[in-house]
Amino acid sequence: MPRILCVGALTMDTIFRLDALPQGSGKFIPLAAVEVAEGMAAAQAATIARLGGEATLWASAGDDATGDRLVAQISAEGVDCSAVRRVPGARSGFATILMDKKGSTVIVPRYDPALLVPPVGVPDMEDIDAVLVDVRWPDAAELALRAAKSAGVPGILDADTAAIDILQRLMPLASHVVASDKAARLLTSTASAPEAAAALIVNHPGFITVTGGEEGCWWGDGATVRHMPAPHIHAVDTLAAGDVFHAAFALLLAENTRPMAEILRFASAAAAIKCTRFGGRLGAPTRDEVEAFLAR
Repeated sequence: MPRILCVGALTMDTIFRLDALPQGSGKFIPLAAVEVAEGMAAAQAATIARLGGEATLWASAGDDATGDRLVAQISAEGVDCSAVRRVPGARSGFATILMDKKGSTVIVPRYDPALLVPPVGVPDMEDIDAVLVDVRWPDAAELALRAAKSAGVPGILDADTAAIDILQRLMPLASHVVASDKAARLLTSTASAPEAAAALIVNHPGFITVTGGEEGCWWGDGATVRHMPAPHIHAVDTLAAGDVFHAAFALLLAENTRPMAEILRFASAAAAIKCTRFGGRLGAPTRDEVEAFLAR
């Protein structure tokens, strides 16, 4: 199985599922609650491991007790956390997430600025078959994408919502860009995901996908924009669905055994399965579950 270097966010998330999102102040009793090590890169690494691949996580955590728990939880998923940087005196990232029955969320994250101090170099790339970066640690993402290009392996950017200068800085370095609808429209000043995909495809020399949740994704690596519908499911938790999509996409891309349409179909199915389960990345499926879903 290929090994993928995942670069970016690592946080401890507390997720509360409620009947409805609060409309004012008060005390609200959750239907369910879970505390889970997450963050974009960490969720992607854990999903890759669950899908049968190998993943190394390059992220930052404080040298506090939360950092210990973060590393322990992600390591327990089978992820190599030897590259996780522990920053002395820093507080590890954390977030509180409120979610209603349909999966809509309110997310309140906190990142200690000390966690974003630029790294001095990249982890060993010798056994890395692809690099997957998010936008939460831009200096590390840039180094990793440049290292991927030098090594001749795919460099995949999870282009989620971020400051536009960060997106513009990282996109030219990636061989493959998987952008959220919101980030793509921000970059292109367009009104819809298909329009944003068309604009990005024309201006980016590599591969582009724009994801639109239940609307599916739009993709292409030339002038033609193609559409991949999303599976029809009853969603209960959309948190980390994008991370599962990115992880599945990166793993199958690194395997280099399927055409792009099948890779995107697999990634869409994996994300759909996750949305039927509460718990953020804990709802990520196994490979057998995705293949069985596709067979149906």
